[in-house]
Amino acid sequence: MSHVIKTVEDGVMKIVLNRAEAMNALTREMMSGLDEALEEAAASRDVGCVVVRGAGDKAFCAGGDVKSMAAGRDNEKTYEDKVHDIRERMRVSELLHEMGKPTIAMVNGVAAGAGLSIALAADMRFVGRSARMTTAFAKVGFSGDFGSHYFLHKLVGTAKARELYFTAEILGSEQIEKLGLANRVIDDASLDSETMTFARKLAAGPRVAWWHVKKNMKVAEEGTLAAALDSEAARMIRTGETEDHKEAARAFVEKRAPVFKGR
Repeated sequence: MSHVIKTVEDGVMKIVLNRAEAMNALTREMMSGLDEALEEAAASRDVGCVVVRGAGDKAFCAGGDVKSMAAGRDNEKTYEDKVHDIRERMRVSELLHEMGKPTIAMVNGVAAGAGLSIALAADMRFVGRSARMTTAFAKVGFSGDFGSHYFLHKLVGTAKARELYFTAEILGSEQIEKLGLANRVIDDASLDSETMTFARKLAAGPRVAWWHVKKNMKVAEEGTLAAALDSEAARMIRTGETEDHKEAARAFVEKRAPVFKGR
């Protein structure tokens, strides 16, 4: 049985971390499968939006598989090789955050450690009412990975991010929403359907524009105001030349909904 399941429907690639019996804890094989699925989504013209969730109803992802860590399978590798290997695995966070398509983490249950990091890497988080989030790393003597230091402080501020790292506090959905870690908190029974409905709307939207929006966001997050304005200027001209923009302008005049083609 595959531990990463991907399906594509109505322009949405849904990726399921499929180890419900282990709270979808990440093995190396799972991380490799997730990387491959995200690479495929990033490159495919059939995919306009990506949703990642965990199998079952207990966890989005409980982080790394501590049992496999304890087994110490890397004992023969050098320090440099180990750093290279983990950096390669962490590429999934870059793909989620930087691919030119909207990405959504559907947080159905616990998101802990690397699982939280992966959820934070997505553009948006739709969170079930029973969801829980925790950095968790301190509890197993780790510093943290998969980009969580980068994403968390941008969302909650550096002082709160440090507190959440130092204490590994478990956050309930009310705290998650108050801190701005969730775009939406949804009743558990409706989480999948509401998230997928939203994802389908994005997939049916102007996909070229979404690509440029994400590039603009990256420049804005990491650069100066001047760099952000330069990026916006260039990308406004580019998106104004697309068939999608011209279709949207016609639809506005004709008082109908536009039909985007992603061109």
